Amino acid sequence: MSAQPERSLRWVEACLLGDVPRQGARVLETSLGPVALFRTADDELYALLDRCPHRGGPLSQGLVYGRRVACPLHGWSIELADGQAVPPDEGCVRTFPVRVEGDRVLVGLPGGEG
Repeated sequence: MSAQPERSLRWVEACLLGDVPRQGARVLETSLGPVALFRTADDELYALLDRCPHRGGPLSQGLVYGRRVACPLHGWSIELADGQAVPPDEGCVRTFPVRVEGDRVLVGLPGGEG
């Protein structure tokens, strides 16, 4: 499932860039449920709904490696860029766009969500 078109988004300040550890995550509580904000070793940022498509495990507690996260419950790998499970596993996690303004990290949520 891909992110919403930018025109229908409301940008929400999630945290400061320094609050997201490299190869780690921080969780933003929203009306959609928890959204995990991931930072790779190369300082790329991604946001996914914090639920593995397999059994709903908290992806924010998983291991970030490259541009993927491994679910802490059963080891499923999820692509951070598009939320797709890595074959042979199947499924998809909702993604959200991320942008950085100065040292602030913003996540794009659907219109009235927050």
